[in-house]
Amino acid sequence: MKKSAEAKACLSRLLCLSSAIFLVSASAGAAQTPVANATVPDLYMDGGGWVTMSNDFFPPKSGLGPVRADPGHPYIMETGRGQVQTFRVSDTNHPALLPWVKAELEGVNRQVLAGKPLYTVANSCRPSGVPNILLVRITPFFFVQTPNEVWLIWQNDHQVRRVFLNREHSKNPKPSWFGESVGHYENGDTLVVDTIALNTKTTVDNYHTPHTDRLHVIERYHMVDRNSLEVEVTVDDAGAFSQPWHALQKYRHARNETGNDLPYLYEEVCAETSATPIDIGLPSIPRSDRPDF
Repeated sequence: MKKSAEAKACLSRLLCLSSAIFLVSASAGAAQTPVANATVPDLYMDGGGWVTMSNDFFPPKSGLGPVRADPGHPYIMETGRGQVQTFRVSDTNHPALLPWVKAELEGVNRQVLAGKPLYTVANSCRPSGVPNILLVRITPFFFVQTPNEVWLIWQNDHQVRRVFLNREHSKNPKPSWFGESVGHYENGDTLVVDTIALNTKTTVDNYHTPHTDRLHVIERYHMVDRNSLEVEVTVDDAGAFSQPWHALQKYRHARNETGNDLPYLYEEVCAETSATPIDIGLPSIPRSDRPDF
C-alpha cells in the first residue's frame, strides 16, 4: 500500500532530523582527525539512498574475481522470453577455493540440482554480514557521515554498519555479524572501509560460499558521479581461499515514485514482510509462542 505524501514527507524529515542530531552529538564529542590530501565526498546525498544494480557481484576491474555461476547451469533471475527462473549453482573450479570450501559448495550444488531451493541469507531474516550485505537488492541503503564515524543503514530489516574513521583496529575485537570496521577517505571521492572480526554465521556471496573467522574485507566506496556509486571489494581469508579475490558492486541513486530527488527510508521488518500468500518454499518466519508484553 502506498503511503500518503504527508507520511512520506514526515519520514524524510525524521531521517534528516535524526541524522542532524547524530552529526551534532558526534562532533561535540571529539574534533575530526585531519586526513592528508583528502576531502570528504558527500555520500549522504541529502538523505538519499543507494540501490544495488545486481544481487551478484560484478567482475572486478583487475585481479581474480568472485565465485560465479557454473557455465553448465547459468543463473537466471529475470524471467521472460520463455526463460525459467533458476537457483544458483556455483562454479566450484574457482582457483582460490580451498578443498573444504569446494566440498561444501559441491554439497550445496547437489541439493539445488536435486530440486531444493537456495535462497539468499536475507530471505531467512538473518544479518547479511560482509561483503554479502552489498548484494541486498531492491531496497536502498543510506549513509550518515560524522567527523569520526560513518554509519551505513540498510532499509532491509534495519541492518546497520558502523565505521570508525582514522583509527586502528582494536587489539582483540569480538567476532560479530558485521565485524569491526575502520575507514578513511581518499582522493575526495572514496571511502575506504577495512573490516575484520566477522563471525562464521554468514557467507560471502549468494552462492553460499563459506569463510572462516580470519576473513578480512576491504571495500572502496567510490562516487562515480552524483547518480552512481561503485564499491571495489577485496576478500582475503587464508582459512578459506588460497589467495585474495576481488569483486565490484554498482549502485544507482534512488528516486521515489514522485520523481523527487529524495527517496524515503521506510520501515521494513523482515519477519513481518517476507510472508507470501502462497507457499513458495521460503524459510519459515520467526514467530513467538507468547506475546512480549
